[in-house]
Amino acid sequence: MRIGIPREVKVAEHRVSCPPGGVRMLLQGGHRVFVQQGAGLGSGFHDAEYLRAGAVIVPTAADAWACDMVLKVKEPIPAEYSYLRPELVLFTYLHLAASRELTQALLDARVVGIAYETIEVGRRLPLLEPMSEVAGRMSVLVGAHYLSTAQGGKGVLLVGVPGVLPGNVTVLGGGTAGVNAARAAAEMGAEATILEIDIEKMRFIDMMLHGNVRTLYSNEQHLLERLPETDLLIGAVLVPGARAPKLVTREMLRLMAPGSVFVDIAIDQGGCAETSRVTTHADPVYEEEGVIHYCVGNMPGAYARTAAQALTNATLPYAVAIATRGVDGAMRGMPDLRLGLNTYDGCVTHPAVAEAHGMRYCPNPFTV
Repeated sequence: MRIGIPREVKVAEHRVSCPPGGVRMLLQGGHRVFVQQGAGLGSGFHDAEYLRAGAVIVPTAADAWACDMVLKVKEPIPAEYSYLRPELVLFTYLHLAASRELTQALLDARVVGIAYETIEVGRRLPLLEPMSEVAGRMSVLVGAHYLSTAQGGKGVLLVGVPGVLPGNVTVLGGGTAGVNAARAAAEMGAEATILEIDIEKMRFIDMMLHGNVRTLYSNEQHLLERLPETDLLIGAVLVPGARAPKLVTREMLRLMAPGSVFVDIAIDQGGCAETSRVTTHADPVYEEEGVIHYCVGNMPGAYARTAAQALTNATLPYAVAIATRGVDGAMRGMPDLRLGLNTYDGCVTHPAVAEAHGMRYCPNPFTV
């Protein structure tokens, strides 16, 4: 199979979908890999490294997209829609529930759209987990930064000092991103609380983090009680493939002290607050109701090399399977991969995406 790796074009997105080591593994299967010139530079991987791995360096995005399968990090933006075509296998984060426009573009072009974020193994999302780990830990770092007075924050040092209490961090959601956020906050010395609805998950968190992170059943009353004392609020809720629920209203934000910070990790799925809107690394924050909002849609791109390597560790086995067995063979042989199919032959094949946009749902055509 001919596999293309284009340079990411989303604002301040420096990750690459496959480092040279991953390319070498694809080539071992007898495939050809075409890497757009400079695609890996943002992650610290030079063209010469790809050449040594056996890739072909191509000058333009069009050359990289003119392959049987394209591996990306982020969903296509409008400038890339012209590269979409029938039977192209696009393997990337798609987050279609948050964008009707992109969903329609994939349907019109009859693209085989396979989304990293909806592949499931049991209750796990193995291709989302690495980026959730990065985003979760990063959320505390950026939150602590914007709490500083110099950044317009309330001037609270999360770690505290002797004689002064540490800051309070409230995390919405006890999934991978939420747990990593709370763990980072606790290790930093802050008081961290996770709001979650799954009792068994809360028991697991309590045992895993040895009581250093508090858990609280997630409901509106508990959130209302937490917000006045929260310095940093982190939104880490996730419904696989679907739009994030709006758990935080504008009125709720008014309960937080001016200069508090809200980091919405769920922004890729539409955000979990009424006031959330996508920002970029170039212009990451805005203020609503006196609360600083950080809603960057590709948070892990800030740590591109680490993120690119972690992502490839998770995605490469699936990419190899698709390239070796073809879409049909890989889908029929890997039930977890079938859950990643979002669009096929002009149809929406993921129920949550269809529901988000009121589109017709077509059952997955690849059954055992």
